Amino acid sequence: MRLQARFIQLPLKYDAERLAKEVLAFSEDCWLPHPQRFEGNDFLPLISVNGEAANESFTGQMAPTEYLKKCPYLIEVLASFGASLGRTRLMRLSGGAEVTPHVDIHYYWRDRMRIHVPIVTQPTVTFQCGGLTVNMAEGECWIFDTFSRHRVVNDAEKKRIHLVADTVGGEGFFTLAAGGRLPEQQQPNWQPRAFEPTGATIDQLEYERENMPVVMTPWEIQNHVDFLFREAQQNHPQFPHVAHAASHFTHIWRALWSTYGESKEGWPRYRRALDQFFGQIRAARANEIKLRNGSDLFATLTALVIAPALADQRNDTSGETRPDVTPQLAAA
Repeated sequence: MRLQARFIQLPLKYDAERLAKEVLAFSEDCWLPHPQRFEGNDFLPLISVNGEAANESFTGQMAPTEYLKKCPYLIEVLASFGASLGRTRLMRLSGGAEVTPHVDIHYYWRDRMRIHVPIVTQPTVTFQCGGLTVNMAEGECWIFDTFSRHRVVNDAEKKRIHLVADTVGGEGFFTLAAGGRLPEQQQPNWQPRAFEPTGATIDQLEYERENMPVVMTPWEIQNHVDFLFREAQQNHPQFPHVAHAASHFTHIWRALWSTYGESKEGWPRYRRALDQFFGQIRAARANEIKLRNGSDLFATLTALVIAPALADQRNDTSGETRPDVTPQLAAA
């Protein structure tokens, strides 16, 4: 999610030793390799679609996995966010490994923040985002701008483990975030408060149910297009051609929506409109137009609009752009 700041530290401090005791109790066979097999990156699923540990989908009812059910303090931490919870994991980074520079362009993260709570880490672990670098200390709570290029480096021998929760937010979370601090600003009187458990149970957590469109509304499509065009090089010679294609596409989609809505009767015509738009922006060389975060307009339009706009060919992908890596997107 594009934030107004690169990093925001939230005003809560958790008992890292208590978290680590729960987390380190899991055996090695509970951890899964990164979906794209990045070396030194693995995870343990806590909340996933239908609570299925091996389910990497972004679509459907989120529910606790068998692992989360064994972690009462972790449940309390998640409840303290005051948010609707999406995919949630323990993310582990081996000593000497890194999360290579990338941007989260998948549709799922367009409107979701990633909450990080470091559980096992060291002062030398650095988190870089949009030109800023921070060390997230054990027990702290952070969010960051996932639409800016970011990177994590673990130059120590010990593994780093973070709790990472994806969320659109919530009433309680809005208040929490409003009390956060920006690391680049001096706030001498700011201190996170120690978290006091409330006895929250797993049944009290709120889980997201609606997360991907069946047929994307024309208003949402226009929102994504406008957002990306504001981020793009509008002075690029190919930009007018891409903008013209987008204007034609949004006009057609609005007309189809007014006729069919989400009805499957209209899906073939929706698909033709998407395929035509995809071909037009490819022919217009939208891949040559860069965004402020270094991604290209073709990849991001595909990830935020073309791939998720219709449920007929859905194929969940990581939605990360990394150096020398072409995103494997559903419509490509």
